[in-house]
Amino acid sequence: MSVDAVFKALGDPVRLEIVTRLSDGSSYTIGKLSENLGVSRQGARKQIQALASADIIELHPAGRETQVCLKPDSLQQARLFIADIEQRWDQRLQALKRLLEDSGDT
Repeated sequence: MSVDAVFKALGDPVRLEIVTRLSDGSSYTIGKLSENLGVSRQGARKQIQALASADIIELHPAGRETQVCLKPDSLQQARLFIADIEQRWDQRLQALKRLLEDSGDT
């Protein structure tokens, strides 16, 4: 799974809310997960399918219901991407700090 696909999937407010709800580690039925999302159950199902296609969540049929759970490892690429950018900014800020300190000595 590419990092851009993860960010694209998380770029929708409804999908982001679904991931937020699942982030407690619990699994939910599609019906329960769809409650109070501001979209129809069918609209929620479409958003859930988009997250499944991005490999962010797993769907587990259980009789007449489908359980949905988060795949936390799938968010690892996005976390590493952000950590890399953060590290680069820290290095740039440290270089700027050294430059300013060195120019103050002259």
